[in-house]
Amino acid sequence: MKILRLLTLIPLMLALCGALPASAQSLIDLYQSAKAFDAGYQAARSLFDASLAKGEQARAALLPSAHLAWGMNRTHISSDTAAFDRGNYGNQSATLMASQPIYRPANLAIARQGSKQVELAQAQLQAAEQDLMVRVSQAYFDVLAAQDSLNLVKSQKEAVAEQLASAKRNFEVGTSTITDTREAQARFDLVLAQDIAADNDVRIKILVLDQLTGKSQSTPKPLKFPVILPAITGDVTTWLSPSDSIHPLIRQARIGLEMAQLETQKAQAGNKPTLDLTGSYNITHNNGSAITTLDYRSNVTSIGLNLNWPLFAGFSIQNRIKETLALEEKSRSDLDAARRGVALATRSAFLGVQSGLSQVQALEAAQASSQSALAATQLGYSVGVRINIDVLNSQSLMFDTKTKLAKARYDVLLGTLKLRFADGSLQEDDLKTINTLLAL
Repeated sequence: MKILRLLTLIPLMLALCGALPASAQSLIDLYQSAKAFDAGYQAARSLFDASLAKGEQARAALLPSAHLAWGMNRTHISSDTAAFDRGNYGNQSATLMASQPIYRPANLAIARQGSKQVELAQAQLQAAEQDLMVRVSQAYFDVLAAQDSLNLVKSQKEAVAEQLASAKRNFEVGTSTITDTREAQARFDLVLAQDIAADNDVRIKILVLDQLTGKSQSTPKPLKFPVILPAITGDVTTWLSPSDSIHPLIRQARIGLEMAQLETQKAQAGNKPTLDLTGSYNITHNNGSAITTLDYRSNVTSIGLNLNWPLFAGFSIQNRIKETLALEEKSRSDLDAARRGVALATRSAFLGVQSGLSQVQALEAAQASSQSALAATQLGYSVGVRINIDVLNSQSLMFDTKTKLAKARYDVLLGTLKLRFADGSLQEDDLKTINTLLAL
């Protein structure tokens, strides 16, 4: 029958999905566009560059410093006594000064914090990249799911319209009641409303994807049929094992603890002496003075050691140490919380993918069963043992199952990415793997 032939063509229609215009983009294409356009990622990138510069600033605490000072002045003295009438005189002075820290424990801790700042910036950028991958993938599959739903609703509308026409013909020849016609009309009106809503949903989902990628009317490539979903490997402990060393959130928390420990070292250094190597070179040129009218020039070179040992600072150093130790404990608790959060998210994502794969298998079986049930119901309707509403309900069940199956497949693909995002192993290569499942 015509409806059954239409139903067998639906997977092919979904695969072609608009005949794949030349401008259709793959997941990796849209991700690359998002990296160059998304404001959130660009902000994270700028913060990364700023953090690198800030980390390098800390190294200055261990390096020598030098500065040049120069000055001049002119003085005029006049008196009604000739003996004190000196006229104009003045001097010029230039001094070059330099110092090199020899022993400054606080400066060493500051420099180490700078190195940790660079590591922290790298972890933050990695987190931003992974977050962008998930957001683009979510928007990508949302568009495909909305387009599949729209195509199925349109197919359902055509099938219901055919059933409505059949009910009207049967009523005209007197083989059915007006009830069949009205039921078919009510179902057709409902599907028409669903068609409008599905079309609007597609437009909204495309707008969201455009907002991420900077494209206009993004056209994601659909899945190629038959769909072969990647199987999940290992058990949940396999996914949990590498999280502690690679997950960007755990790395950030661990670096935060290390920086807090260095802050404690800085505070403890307040009780320790400091030793600097200093040197200077001064040139002074005097053009007379209030004492003599003779010009002279002096060159002075000096080098020395500068020792500074704090003895008492009103207990501020001791209280600062207490403060940093408390903040260190807070950072340690933050690290524990990050580890527990990652473990929970990874377990949840793993179970979600497992459940999703089982749902896909169940819905594939349900799709085959609903097709068989629809064929049997239509046959029963044609011989008079089934009524029109039975056919309409079977059609509704069929298209609802197909819609759920399509969405379940996208949920599994997105779930595999979210699983890698949860354990911190998500990389661009994972998007390339998904790309192999898309139509060419």
